[in-house]
Amino acid sequence: MSDSDFTGLRGKEFERANMTGARFTTVSLNGATFRACGLRQVVMRGVEMVDTTIDGEIQNLVINGVDVAPLVEAELDRQHPDRPKFRPTTPEGFREAWDLNDRLWESTVARARRLPPEMLHESVDGEWSFIQTLRHLAFATESWVGRCVLGDPSPWHPLSLPWDQMDPRPGVPHDHDARPSLDEALALRLEAMAIMRRVADGLTHEQLDSRTEPLVGPGWPDEGETFPIRECLLIVLTEEWWHRMYAERDLAVLEERD
Repeated sequence: MSDSDFTGLRGKEFERANMTGARFTTVSLNGATFRACGLRQVVMRGVEMVDTTIDGEIQNLVINGVDVAPLVEAELDRQHPDRPKFRPTTPEGFREAWDLNDRLWESTVARARRLPPEMLHESVDGEWSFIQTLRHLAFATESWVGRCVLGDPSPWHPLSLPWDQMDPRPGVPHDHDARPSLDEALALRLEAMAIMRRVADGLTHEQLDSRTEPLVGPGWPDEGETFPIRECLLIVLTEEWWHRMYAERDLAVLEERD
C-alpha cells in the first residue's frame, strides 16, 4: 500500500496514553519505537514482523502456535552460563550470586574507566548512560532491600535514579539530569551494594521464605504493600544482570566512538 492509503499520523508521538482495548487494522507501524509499554494480552494476526528487535520481560509469547519464551530463556542461559546463578533458590545460592555479581561488575567498571569521563554520560540509542545505570541500580537496591526487606521508609540517596516513567513521589529523588563523576556514582552504588551484601550474608531459609512487613510512608514500592523476601532479592539480581548486559552492549558502541 502507498502512504495515501493511510491516515496521516507519521511521526506522531503517543506518551502516557491508555490505549487498552484499541484495535489496529491495516496500520503501518514501520520504524515505530515502543519504550516502557505494556503489551499484555495483545493479539496480532496476519502481521509481518521482519528485522524486529524486542527487549523486555517475555512470558507466554506464542508465535505461530509456539510459545517461544522458554526457547528464548534456554538460549540466553546457553549464551551466558552464569545467568542461571542469578535465579538462586537457597541462601547459599544468593550469596554465590552476589559474589559473582561483584566480580562481573568489577570487569564492567574497569572497561568503563578506559573511556573518557564525559563519554560515561552519553546515551546510546536513547538508553541510560553508564552513570545513570549505576544510579538506577542503587535505587533498585535501596527500594527492594533497604525499604522492603530492612524496613527503612526512606532509604534513597539524592542521586539515586528511578525509572524514567515513574511519577514524582514525595521523598523519592528523580534528578534525571544530574551529572556526578564516575567515582561519585560508584560511591553511591557501592553503598547500596553493601546493603544487599549484609542481607545476603545473614540470610536464612526461614527469612527467605518469609514476607516483608507492610511498607511505611510514601515511596516505592507503595505504602502498605508486602512482598516475599525471596521476590525482593530476585528482583535486585535480575536488575543487576540485565543492566550490566545493557551497559556492556552500550560500552561497545562508545568504544567505537572513542
